[in-house]
Amino acid sequence: MNLVERAIRNARLTLSIMAFLIVAGALAYMSIPKEAEPDVQIPIIYVSMSLDGISPEDSERLLLRPLESSLKSIQGVKKMTATAYQGGGNVLLEFQAGADLAKAKSDVKDKVDDARRDLPTEMDEPSVNEVNISEFPVLVVTLSGDVPERVLAATARELRDRIEEVPGVLDAALQGVRDDLVEIVIDPAKLSSYGLRPDTMIAGFNANNRLIAAGSLEGDEGRYAIKVPSLLETVTDLADLPVVVTNNAIVRVKDLAEIRSTLKDPETVTRLDGQAAVAIEVSKRVGANLIDTVDKVKAITAELQPKMPPGVVVSFSQDKSTSIRQLLSDLQNSVLTAVVLVFIVILYALTVRSAILIGLAIPTSFLMGILGLQMAGLTVNLVVLFSLILAVGMLVDDAIIVVEYAERRMGEGMDKRDAFAEASHINDLLQSESVRRDLAARDLDARDVDSADDDQKS
Repeated sequence: MNLVERAIRNARLTLSIMAFLIVAGALAYMSIPKEAEPDVQIPIIYVSMSLDGISPEDSERLLLRPLESSLKSIQGVKKMTATAYQGGGNVLLEFQAGADLAKAKSDVKDKVDDARRDLPTEMDEPSVNEVNISEFPVLVVTLSGDVPERVLAATARELRDRIEEVPGVLDAALQGVRDDLVEIVIDPAKLSSYGLRPDTMIAGFNANNRLIAAGSLEGDEGRYAIKVPSLLETVTDLADLPVVVTNNAIVRVKDLAEIRSTLKDPETVTRLDGQAAVAIEVSKRVGANLIDTVDKVKAITAELQPKMPPGVVVSFSQDKSTSIRQLLSDLQNSVLTAVVLVFIVILYALTVRSAILIGLAIPTSFLMGILGLQMAGLTVNLVVLFSLILAVGMLVDDAIIVVEYAERRMGEGMDKRDAFAEASHINDLLQSESVRRDLAARDLDARDVDSADDDQKS
């Protein structure tokens, strides 16, 4: 006795289990994380290097060649591509499919550390990154309006900090915001009058802009580290920095140069309807519910919008939850349409009982599939939704074949329980029937050959 036969013999238990699975599947459908793309690892790791003022030719010679020589010994690399540009360069490593990216990234970091001694000392620390689809933005919040740039940037930073507090948010990156910068314009005449050179002032800045460790202090309550903070945090700290100290006078930076606060040159330009704008690119964590995350980000933005300065306009773009909502709606409509159409067709061709059985099979199977995904720790994404929609046809075909065979056997006088139990073995029955057809066809061919031989002999 197989599982189907046991289910038929225990009809009440089977109906109870089916009702439980339908309810659990419905709850799982509402709570399961939903995202646009599945979390697929892309076997690509890239190393970025930057050095202010370096030309593409020098970048290839000084940055890329030493790094390529160190990286080419890594196992599993399918392709290596190096790109040099003004101000830096990068090396892209494509690994074989199925490679252990965690180990690959660790190997790349080790090789970058080995090559660090052959790279210019004044360059920034190389960064090792991997391509991850989950880190792509799911929503872009744009602030624009006819307001000063500093006001717009401060508002965007405050909103960014609140968005990053959402549990499902991985990162909220600002685009179109320039960092603060302090310019020191040295007066050559004043500098030469004191017999100083520009490198003397630069050395003074570096010596005073650091955190100095001064040992530790041990007491009854424990051991504490002692540090002498000498960081330049404000423009005033920089202006009052002494350059020359004598018994009679102290020459400070403000006596030799003009100090002014400004902004860095823009690396990217963000515009909305011709006005300056700041964009916040929101990316979610792996496994987080995309729809809930986007809704919470929009709710926080709506909460802070009345507190923003007058003239600031908030807009949303690249909202991936819209496509997910549309696909979920299409899936629901497809299931309902399939149930109604199948019910009508089966009701016309067979009986009411057959129509009900086949109509219940579609939503029940869908909800059980969603429940299985949640129990396995998976998410509902584009691939899953398309697969569920495509599975409707196969599900309906199988259900119709089984129910129609059972109805035919009941019409021949067989008990309904035995009929459905036999219908559960429909694949074996069809296979045995095809075998009998093949044997009959072979027997017929053999008879034709024998008759032809007899005719030839006669």
